[in-house]
Amino acid sequence: HTPCGCIQYSSIFQTLSWGKISRCCLLPNYAVLPYINKEIFAMEVNYKFIAQRLAALTDGVPYEISNLANASALLWQHLPDINWAGFYKLEQDLLILGPFQGKPACVRIPLGKGVCGTAAQQDKSQLVCNVHDFPGHIACDSASNAEVVISLHAGGKIWGVLDIDSPTVGRFTPADLAGLEQVAQVIEGFLLP
Repeated sequence: HTPCGCIQYSSIFQTLSWGKISRCCLLPNYAVLPYINKEIFAMEVNYKFIAQRLAALTDGVPYEISNLANASALLWQHLPDINWAGFYKLEQDLLILGPFQGKPACVRIPLGKGVCGTAAQQDKSQLVCNVHDFPGHIACDSASNAEVVISLHAGGKIWGVLDIDSPTVGRFTPADLAGLEQVAQVIEGFLLP
């Protein structure tokens, strides 16, 4: 254990499984960095409710930007202890800032750079417990200490990413990742290729 009460692992990328973290579900094939704040496990977010509410908000609305704006606002409203929630759309080899809630953000992120660029390049969700330990982290907001990024798809190709930041190290758990992937399925339903 580290002085902040977090569990530390020996390798930078570690797949979580039963027995390594108490009250953790098995989620193979996710990149996870070495710190998990045990106190955050007590936070429960009703991701099913968020997904249902988002589906209702976007049903029959043909405007991608409006739907993304409402999605980021809904996540901002219902997720505790976050300081940024929004989208980046892939345009050639760059992720371009889309609708978001929070402080002003990086406008362009090269594919493969930072947590967002890595998620898009690898087409793999990223659960980063301490962004300062992530190789090549891009600090759009110096207050951000944890991040979860979900790759999004449209027309059978990577569309971009959903990015959520927190000022608290270890804020996001495997349960958050699984829940946000449910929300991402709703988002993918209205994305335009």
